[in-house]
Amino acid sequence: MTKKNGFASGIGFILAAAGSAVGLGNLWGFPYKTAQNGGAAFVLIYIACVLLIGFITMISELYIGRRAQANAVSAYKVVNKNIGWFGLVAVAIPAFIICYYSILGGWTLKFTVNSFNGNAGILSTFSVNTFEVIAVTGVFLLISAGIIMGGVEKGIEKMSKILMPMLFVIIVCIAIYSLTLGEGVKEGLSFFLKPDFSTVTTKTILVAMGQAFYSLSLGMGIMISYGSYTGKEIDITKSCAMICIFDTIVALLAGLAIFPAVAHFNPELLNSSQGVALMFIILPEVFESLGFIGKIVSFAFFLMVTIAAVTSVVSLLEVVTQFILQKYQVNRKKAAAGIMIICFAVSIPIGISLGHVAILEEDGPALFGLDALTFFDLVTNTVLMPVCALFACITVGWIIKPERAVEEIEASGSTMPEWLKKVYSVMIRFVTPALILIVEISGVRGEIIAKDYAVIIVAYGMIIICAIIYFLFFKNSYTGMNADEHKN
Repeated sequence: MTKKNGFASGIGFILAAAGSAVGLGNLWGFPYKTAQNGGAAFVLIYIACVLLIGFITMISELYIGRRAQANAVSAYKVVNKNIGWFGLVAVAIPAFIICYYSILGGWTLKFTVNSFNGNAGILSTFSVNTFEVIAVTGVFLLISAGIIMGGVEKGIEKMSKILMPMLFVIIVCIAIYSLTLGEGVKEGLSFFLKPDFSTVTTKTILVAMGQAFYSLSLGMGIMISYGSYTGKEIDITKSCAMICIFDTIVALLAGLAIFPAVAHFNPELLNSSQGVALMFIILPEVFESLGFIGKIVSFAFFLMVTIAAVTSVVSLLEVVTQFILQKYQVNRKKAAAGIMIICFAVSIPIGISLGHVAILEEDGPALFGLDALTFFDLVTNTVLMPVCALFACITVGWIIKPERAVEEIEASGSTMPEWLKKVYSVMIRFVTPALILIVEISGVRGEIIAKDYAVIIVAYGMIIICAIIYFLFFKNSYTGMNADEHKN
C-alpha cells in the first residue's frame, strides 16, 4: 500500500478527524442531554458507549478506507463488487446533511459577526429574513468549499491545524470564565455533572448510545474518506483513541462553559432548553446581561461554534468531492464548486422552512408536517447513519473477517495489543453491530410512535435507490482511486 496523496502528519489527521466529529452536537447537544439524563451518570454511560460503539466502528471505517486508498464506493467495491452500493449510501448521506447543516453554520456566522450589536431576540426576525439567511448560508458554504479546493494536505489538514487549536483555546477560556462567575456556578455544575443514578432508564442508555454514535461522525463516509488518505506514518488505532478522547473532552468543556453561566445569570432557563435552536435564544440573553464583556464572550463563543461547524461541513464535502473527482476524473476545484452550488440551491427552501415553521411556528413550506431541516435531519441521523455504520461492521466482521483485518491493520503501520485484537474480533462481529441495531430500531420505533412514517419511507427508499443506481451504472465501471487526483 502506497499513499499517493493525503495527510502529511499524524497530528494533522487527528485534528482533521476530530474536527469532523466536533460540531453542534458536542457544543450544545451533549451538555443538554447530559443535564437531562442523570448528569455524571449519563457521562459514564456515554463513555462506555464511545468504547463499545464509537471506537470499534471508527477503526473499521478508517481501515476500510485505508486498505482501498479510494473513495467510499471504490473502498467497498474493493472488498466485493456486490457491496459497492454500501459506499454509495455513504456518499449520499453527507450530501443530504450538507444541505441543512450549512444553514445552521450560516446562523452561527451571523451571530458571530453580529455579537457586538447584540444577538438577544434577533432569531425570530433573522430566521425569516429570506435574503439574509440565504446570504450567510452561501458565505458559509463558500468558506467550506474553499478549504476543500485546497486539497487534503494544503486545505483540510492546514485548516485543521489552525482552527482546532483555536477552538480548544476559546472553549477553555469560556469555561474558565464561566467557572469564576460566583453565585450559581455550583448549582450549574451540579445540574450538569452531579450523578443521579435514580434517573437512569432504558431511554437514558439509548440517548447515550445515540449521542456516542452521532458525535463521532460515524456512518456518513467521513472516516472511510479520511482513512483513505492515511499511510504507514499514521497509527489508526492510536489515532482513534485520541479522536474519541478529544471529542469527549470538548463536549465536557462545552457543558462547563454553558451551564455555570446560565445558572448564574438566569437559573430558570436551565430546564427550558430544547434543541439546537436554543443556542441562539438562551445564550444570547445570557451574554446580553453581561454588558460589553458579554459582547466579547458572545463573539468568542459563536466564533468557536462557527469553527466547529466549518470543520464538520468540510469533512462532509470531502466525502462527496472525493467520489465525484475520482469517478468522473474532474478537477478538485470544479468538483467542490459543483457540489457547493447544488447543496446551496437545495438549502434555500430548507432555510425558509426552518425560519417559518420551526422558529415562528406558523404555516410555511413543510415536509409531511415538519420543517424541512428537521425532516432531513431525522432521515439521515435517525435511520441512514446507523445503517451505514452497520454496513462497515458487516463488511469487516463478516466479509473481510476480523483476523484478516487485524493483520492488515498492523501491516499498514498500526499497532494493536493482543487483548485489543481479541476484543475487537468479538466486538466487530457481534456486540457493536447489535448495539447499532438497537440504535436503529429505537430510532425507527420513535418515528413510528410520532407517526412520522414519511421519514422511514424516504430513508429506506434512499437506500434502495442507491443500490439500484449502483448495480445499473457503477458495478461494472471504474469508480476511481486517490491516485487519480494527480491526473488532473
